[in-house]
Amino acid sequence: MTPEQIVRTFFEEVRSGRNLDYANTLMAEQVLAHQVISEEEVTVTRTPSDYADHVREMIEAYGDFSLQIQELLAQGDKVYVRWRQVGTHVGEVDGYAPTNLPVIEIASAVYRVENGRIAEYWIQIDRLGIEKQLERNQS
Repeated sequence: MTPEQIVRTFFEEVRSGRNLDYANTLMAEQVLAHQVISEEEVTVTRTPSDYADHVREMIEAYGDFSLQIQELLAQGDKVYVRWRQVGTHVGEVDGYAPTNLPVIEIASAVYRVENGRIAEYWIQIDRLGIEKQLERNQS
């Protein structure tokens, strides 16, 4: 598969929550995940199992969410994806009690593919937007 096909399949199968075990096929044993949290750059190492657990946590918080790729661009070994995820707040999130109301996440990432597997990614999520929705939904 090309890097574009690998990342698209990753979104359709793993990131969507449909087939979490497929992370073992699409991700390297150690993946560098570069994240921006409150304007601070943080890098964590994820394994396919860690990532599957991360998606399970999203499902516990937001139920069977929908995930739509809005843009996907590939250049060499890197693939940019921007997506929209819509879920229902069914589990506690950052101290916010469930409201059963919708929560929308807008995010983007660049994935680097090496030897047919995702080896590294840089992600940006509108965390403040999510927090504002959670706050508003509590009223």
